[in-house]
Amino acid sequence: MDCLEVMRDIKDFSEVVIITDPPYPDYHTELYGYEDGIINFLKDIPCKQLVFWSSKVDFPLDYTAIHIWNKKTGVGSMYERIFERNGGEAYRVFDAYLLNSTVAANYNHEIFFNHPSQKPLKLMSKLIEEYSEPNSIIIDPFAGSGSTLVAAKQLGRNYIGIEISPKYVAIANERLRQDILL
Repeated sequence: MDCLEVMRDIKDFSEVVIITDPPYPDYHTELYGYEDGIINFLKDIPCKQLVFWSSKVDFPLDYTAIHIWNKKTGVGSMYERIFERNGGEAYRVFDAYLLNSTVAANYNHEIFFNHPSQKPLKLMSKLIEEYSEPNSIIIDPFAGSGSTLVAAKQLGRNYIGIEISPKYVAIANERLRQDILL
């Protein structure tokens, strides 16, 4: 489904933490369906938010902190920014290897699901552990292959994933049916 349709039906954000990796304006724009203003709906949601964003393009919303995902690679973009909204002011660095191939995934004891921007489970778990409470609901409005949702499930958090691509919905659902260890 389209995240705008689902998000407008959520009335209480008091226990919600949004952790998401939306389409960027400079990376696979056609594949991901990027359009200007795609994350503007987040402006009106009062909960804590962690939003991944390109290292090469300005972030279009206000924020309280910028964190860095150090991809631990020596090629391409070696990091991505994670903008914290409605939260703390400490700037942090999170180390986790980039997952861009089966070889990289094997090295990290993960499975690569052929998603061009798949996030590592260890990174997503760390963010969920540090920025949410056990009773939190983790929402990912751009769920992709489901890494945020799998990490939330493994940590015993409630979660809602929204993804517009049927291909990635099927992958995320299959991942959630399995018991994949971190």
